Amino acid sequence: MSSTEYITLKIGGQLFGAAVSDIHDVFAPTSITPVPLGPPEVAGVLNLRGRIVTAVDSRARLGLPARDPEASVMAIGIELGNESFGLLIDEVGEVMRLKDDEREEVPTNLDPVWAQIASGVYRLEKELLVILQIGKILSFATDNEADRAAA
Repeated sequence: MSSTEYITLKIGGQLFGAAVSDIHDVFAPTSITPVPLGPPEVAGVLNLRGRIVTAVDSRARLGLPARDPEASVMAIGIELGNESFGLLIDEVGEVMRLKDDEREEVPTNLDPVWAQIASGVYRLEKELLVILQIGKILSFATDNEADRAAA
């Protein structure tokens, strides 16, 4: 029976999961430089081991309230195409190996923004684990460029 390893992430109190194979780094960002005129989801850029990485605010992307400025922040490093991203999250949890045949379809009552970036859910003992499609949560950049090109 096939299974997938997911790293669990908390964003705005909700438990999310991302396939371990999609994640290159887990780190605590130290300094984020704002990008003028960037989309609201882009928190800025940061330096990760000598590389400039686009920092994406998962809360803004998911339509959640902004993080308390005093709250700790974590990030997962993602390579997509030729670009590097740091997805800002509230906290990183454990790695879970879950059976693929236990993953359920995205519920119809899930927030439409979340439904766009989710590939399914797992019903855990005490909460729902929403599986993120990393490519979709980072696709806002190409969506915005397409919108500008169409205008």
